[in-house]
Amino acid sequence: MSITMSAKIEALLFLSPDPLTVDALAAATEADVQDVRAAIDELVQSYAREGRGLVLRELAGGFSLSSHPEAEEAARQLFARPRTPALTAAQAETLAIIAYLQPVSRPEIARIRGVNAESAAATLLERGLIEESGRSQFGAVLYRTTDLFLRLFGLRGIDELPPISAFQAPPELEAELRERLLRAGEARAGV
Repeated sequence: MSITMSAKIEALLFLSPDPLTVDALAAATEADVQDVRAAIDELVQSYAREGRGLVLRELAGGFSLSSHPEAEEAARQLFARPRTPALTAAQAETLAIIAYLQPVSRPEIARIRGVNAESAAATLLERGLIEESGRSQFGAVLYRTTDLFLRLFGLRGIDELPPISAFQAPPELEAELRERLLRAGEARAGV
């Protein structure tokens, strides 16, 4: 008995903890990229048509199986256990700066935030949300987000980040944030 291409793709996606690219799936199945793409499309349609508990999502440059969003509450109940603590405000702010300005150095992050970013950056590195991305012209380490960041935030790529213009800061923070970003932009431009 031989299984279909879509069944092979489904099995590979089930086995992989990370998203798999079309090229990786084609290499593993020794198939044409077009055949793999057609099998992926077939799986997506099949899951939707049958109302299955799984969905096939495109994330971080590849494809991954995940539970259906409507099964989220049941999954939370099943797997309720201590988890990694949520990001602190400083870590979230640092992560946002890195996501939108990457690659960016810790001194630049500190200039934007107005406080030292060493501890926040170290925690983000430890959690695998950011990684080193070379060095600036002054020798400072540059940071960028990782594929784990993309997966956790449900993004295919960094270009899917919401536009900064959509962010609505409380009036009391707006002027301060605008000033910090202007200073950072001027520093980056060498003004």
